[in-house]
Amino acid sequence: MRKSNWKLVLFAIIFGLLSMILVACSSGDDSEEGNETDTEGSEESEGESSGGGGILNIGLSSNAATLDPTLYTGVYESQIMRSIADTLIVYDQDLQGFSASLATEWEAADDMMSYTFKLRDDVYFQPGEYQDGKQMTAEDVKYSLERSAENSAQNRLNGVESVEVTGEFEVVIHLEEPNSALLAMLTDQGNIIIPKEEVEGWGDQFGAHLVGTGPFILENWQTDQQVDLIKHEDYWGDEPNFDGVTYKFISDQSMMTNALRSGDIDIATDIKGQNREVIEQDENLELLSTPGLSITYLDMNFQQGPTANPKVREAIFKATNVEDIVQGVHQWGGGTAAYGPLPKGSWGYDESFESIKPEYNPEEAKNILDETEYAGGFEIDLYVLETRTNYATIFQNQMKENLNIDVNIQVSEWGTLTDTISKNNAPMNIGGWSWYPDPYFFLNPRFHSNQHGSNGNGKGYESEKVDELLDRALTETVDQAERSELYQEAVAEIIQDYATIEFDNLDIATGINPKVEGFNLSPDGSIHVVSPNGVNISIEE
Repeated sequence: MRKSNWKLVLFAIIFGLLSMILVACSSGDDSEEGNETDTEGSEESEGESSGGGGILNIGLSSNAATLDPTLYTGVYESQIMRSIADTLIVYDQDLQGFSASLATEWEAADDMMSYTFKLRDDVYFQPGEYQDGKQMTAEDVKYSLERSAENSAQNRLNGVESVEVTGEFEVVIHLEEPNSALLAMLTDQGNIIIPKEEVEGWGDQFGAHLVGTGPFILENWQTDQQVDLIKHEDYWGDEPNFDGVTYKFISDQSMMTNALRSGDIDIATDIKGQNREVIEQDENLELLSTPGLSITYLDMNFQQGPTANPKVREAIFKATNVEDIVQGVHQWGGGTAAYGPLPKGSWGYDESFESIKPEYNPEEAKNILDETEYAGGFEIDLYVLETRTNYATIFQNQMKENLNIDVNIQVSEWGTLTDTISKNNAPMNIGGWSWYPDPYFFLNPRFHSNQHGSNGNGKGYESEKVDELLDRALTETVDQAERSELYQEAVAEIIQDYATIEFDNLDIATGINPKVEGFNLSPDGSIHVVSPNGVNISIEE
């Protein structure tokens, strides 16, 4: 028994030693693998992986109310929608032309009364509650675009009469009248392609359950906090570099900046004022800023009151020191002096505008005013939103000093302001205008006579020459170079009529973690996590 027990003990000792050696060898190989796995997991949770997953965190400066393309009104909502659903075409990265997305080819008819689009045949919707990831066809395009044309709260597909299915993957869009701006309209998130089954299945709740063909799927929406998206495995385009995207709603600018500094978000949008300097001074962050598609302006009533006199308008124009206004409003940057009613980001903008714009000359301005019945000054009301009173106050001081004009600043809320302006009851008003790069969206709403009674042309501006040029640019050709020449001629006419004083071209400013790669700061403020243009966001390890 003792000998047998001794043998068993010896066997147990030898077996234990062998086991320890084997474990030591295998743990030496696996420890690196385990550490790499742990590290990757940690980086993914912070959105710091490249091409291998993780979550990208983006801060938005306002809450999203709905993701229904016919109901949305804010740029914040469009940022989320852009990751979930696709349009037929998109703008090029420089916003000067268009690139394919769900459509591969497009052509305008000779009479410009219709456009034909050929579609991709490899696109599938994300699985939803009422369809299981079906293939997108021309019928879906017809449904989506006609729904927009009929129901859009913002007329995001104005002028479309019908959409005809001419093949399983081909549609023809028929127009009420020639419209060379249609392609720009089709890039709007209000015209994304969506499945009828989901829209009708969800009814009024579709805006909280958006389903599209995009790179990410709507997974979770925490009201007033954030929206979580996950990767769409059957996405037709480039595979996303992230497992998901989280959009966090941070309305307070200081909190937005702090979230970027702490690493809670990777991209902070809509950076303004002193927060620009805070980010610029932080060596661990980067501030990206570029002139955006946005103009701040002062309109003068073209039909009645002192400014109906073109000499009075000229005097006010030449007595306004735009540079001082821009410097006073943008102490920390964020805006540059504007030269006419087109922003620099528009493909219709031309450097010649800078020489056409009359220079600041208060002495000449006073002499011009003295030639009118308003010599010696007068009193006039200026309507403005509270957020733009800084512009109004500086302008008020300049008018008093240079022309002895007493400007009464009338601060109004949005509804009252637009009602007063559209009814031609505002002697002067300060407003802002932002839209597509196509000059049509800046010039027609603000200066075409058929827009009298609207917020854009509530000043009552009217010029037969300008109307003719704007009409020709819209209906005669789709050639961008030809249209640009017509728009530039129209801008020259508008500037010479002194109907408006453009103050600034606002910047689009975004703060990012320097590890973010592939981020394109677009003048329209749009963020493409995965872009049909092939420029996709990632984060280096």
